[in-house]
This record gives sequence, C-alpha cells and structure tokens, in this order.
Amino acid sequence: MSDDRRHLLVVDDDATYRARLLRAFTDRGLDARGAGSAPEALALAREDSPELAVVDLKMPGPSGLELVAALKAIDPTTLVVVVTGYGSIATALEAVRLGATHYLTKPCDADEILAAFDRAGEPPREPTATSEIEAPSLARAEWEHIHRVLTDCGGNISEAARRLGLHRRSLQRKIAK
Repeated sequence: MSDDRRHLLVVDDDATYRARLLRAFTDRGLDARGAGSAPEALALAREDSPELAVVDLKMPGPSGLELVAALKAIDPTTLVVVVTGYGSIATALEAVRLGATHYLTKPCDADEILAAFDRAGEPPREPTATSEIEAPSLARAEWEHIHRVLTDCGGNISEAARRLGLHRRSLQRKIAK
C-alpha cells in the first residue's frame, strides 16, 4: 500500500454496510480498514492511527460516542464522522463536543461521508430555510425515543414497553404507525 494515501477506519457492527463502505473508500484511493466493534477499532488505531474515522453511534459494547473520545485521545488530529440510524440533536451535540467533525444519519454513502470530512475546517453553515431551524415535531421525537429504547432492548417489545411505561399493545400500535 502506498504511504501517501490517507488512512481511514470504518467502525460499524453491520458487516454488510461496513464492507460496502470499505470497498467504496478503497475505490476512491483511500487505505481503508474496518472494525466491527469499539475494542477492535481501538486495537487498529493504536497499531496505526488513522487520519479519518467513520464511527457508528450504536454498537454492542462501548458506544460510538465512547469510541470518538478514545480515538481522539489516541490521536487528536484524527477526523471523525459519526453515522447513525437514530439521529437526534442531543447525540449530535454530544458527538461534536467529544471531538467528532460531523454527524450524519444513515443511510449515507461514501461521497456524503467524504464531503463531511472535506467540510472539517469550515465553520458550521447557517440554516438557509425556516424548516432547518425548527425543532423536530413531538411525534418525531417520540418516534426516535421509542425506536432507541426498542433497539436497546434488542427488539423485545415487552421489555421496551416496560421501560417506556406503556402497555405492550399500546407500544405495538405506536410502532405500527
């Protein structure tokens, strides 16, 4: 492998998505490596710190937020983009506070991720439309919370309903909407 290529680390527990991103980044001339968990990613980063890292927010074991902080502790110059299927303003702010360059919601492709890395030195852009500065609707916030809890429970609706303080059938109706 050529030494002048940028090194990129993709960390995602979804093996198919990780493989697709790795192939796309390699096709674009990057030296891309992948990891399926935070401990595996940290071992690779200690071996050879990447210039760029793509980190999934939700993974078994340590979360993507914990991994962002650990990667920045290993090498503060590593640029990190956090990707997630469960986007929220709170986690986006926390990711940036911990040192992430950007925060993207899935599905996102290699070009979108590379564009986020390219914007690393730029100040945050000002919203151009009124809809960009509006808070998410209450229904959207509830939907995100329900799905986050359901994911934390491994898809177990009964356990998620218990944690949310809802009857199981009520939760099933909310999910079906």
